[in-house]
Amino acid sequence: MGYRRRDARPRLALWMLVAFGDAVLLLIAMGLPAFIALLSVVTVAVCGVGAWRLTRRGALASEESQVPALSRRRA
Repeated sequence: MGYRRRDARPRLALWMLVAFGDAVLLLIAMGLPAFIALLSVVTVAVCGVGAWRLTRRGALASEESQVPALSRRRA
């Protein structure tokens, strides 16, 4: 009756490590073509996210450069 549920983070980290190990073993079992395919998918995804963020940064920079009329000091 005095049992209190402890933090689940260490248990979650352990299961994530087990899942990562399973994925590595599965990748090894499938061979080099599966590794190359996975690497190409990750590369395309990273490039796509990077390009999207670069285009968004340009749009945000042009919006932020304008000074609102109410924020100017009156002399």
